[in-house]
Amino acid sequence: MTVMGTDTERVDSLVDQLLADYPPKETDPTTFLGAQFDRGLAWVHFPEGEGGLGLAPTLQTRASTRLTEAGAPSAAMRNVIGYGMVAPTIVTHGTEEQKRRYLRPLFTGEEVWCQLFSEPGSGSDVASLSTRAVRDGDEWVVNGQKVWTTVAHLAAKGLLLARTNPEVPKHQGITCFLVDMHAPGVEVRPLHQITGEAEFNEVFFSDARIPDTDRLGGEGEGWRTAITTLMNERVSIGGGVSRRGTGPIDVAIRLYKERFAGDTSPHAMALRDQLMQLWVASEASRLTNQRASDLRRKGTPGPEGSVGKLAFAEQNKQISSFSVDLLGAEGMLHSNNYPKVRPGGVGMGGPDVHKQFLRTRANSIEGGTSEVMRNILGERVLGLPGEPRADKDLAWKDVPRS
Repeated sequence: MTVMGTDTERVDSLVDQLLADYPPKETDPTTFLGAQFDRGLAWVHFPEGEGGLGLAPTLQTRASTRLTEAGAPSAAMRNVIGYGMVAPTIVTHGTEEQKRRYLRPLFTGEEVWCQLFSEPGSGSDVASLSTRAVRDGDEWVVNGQKVWTTVAHLAAKGLLLARTNPEVPKHQGITCFLVDMHAPGVEVRPLHQITGEAEFNEVFFSDARIPDTDRLGGEGEGWRTAITTLMNERVSIGGGVSRRGTGPIDVAIRLYKERFAGDTSPHAMALRDQLMQLWVASEASRLTNQRASDLRRKGTPGPEGSVGKLAFAEQNKQISSFSVDLLGAEGMLHSNNYPKVRPGGVGMGGPDVHKQFLRTRANSIEGGTSEVMRNILGERVLGLPGEPRADKDLAWKDVPRS
């Protein structure tokens, strides 16, 4: 208890100093975040000198809450893929040189990151990927295509999985790389979704060269590296701890009050009952995520991250569908015709009910489908028999493909 008290006091003192030396309203966001990183308040559970203090992850919530209340910028919002997914992977598998080179500009948002895993023929089964990386001296030559790459059009860097050995089973012949998204041979093309926005992209590699110093982890150990990213991705997407009543459920409550306040008809009462069920489910998920966050320790999260991801996806779809129902016939209309744009970030759609309804359809696909989440929970949490995997021991080159 004394140690935790001392650690809490240390974090509070560092936050006080940061706010005093760099008042958020008077400081450029990049400068503020750089100072936050240097004080170990980026990820307090990371080692000292790498944006952390080597303390319990629970203290990050305390620091972040205080900084947010003071009006400080959010690294997670400026670099959503980098902050929640790439940084834990680099700190777990990276060399000391890679940590020094990449973590600070990632946190400040000077280098936005994307994740280059999925391919047209390798979505849920990422390990079957076919993008090739061939060694050429001190470099790797990469050819292939990635798809559904969030914010690739904004990214300076990407976390890439590529096949380096087709002679072994699919999980064993993968290597992870840190790639310059503006390098010759790297092309990013937009994928416009149903909202009209192109948060997602397809990325083509044509003889793109990556120095071996930007290989993350050992050759052929890419799947182990990818698991770190994927588990943190699911925690990042579904495990965030928001304030009570915020997010999609807040929109639903607002709409109900606007349209049915004081209405005691059977229809209004039935809608109120449905709204309360959704609110209870949303609050249960929020508290479950809070508990998981309090128990989480540094390193790769376990399969419990899939619980939050699954609940997040399914509840968001249910709540947004309910919000559209509250609009009645107006719910069938487009609100702004959804022009094709390339946004400056990734989001849920905000207060636009129609857009939120369309955007949440992707929640059960991005970051691992709900079906994959159920498989993980069934096999790794409940101990149920796994699905048959006929290609598990076959060399990748011998696996039949369409």
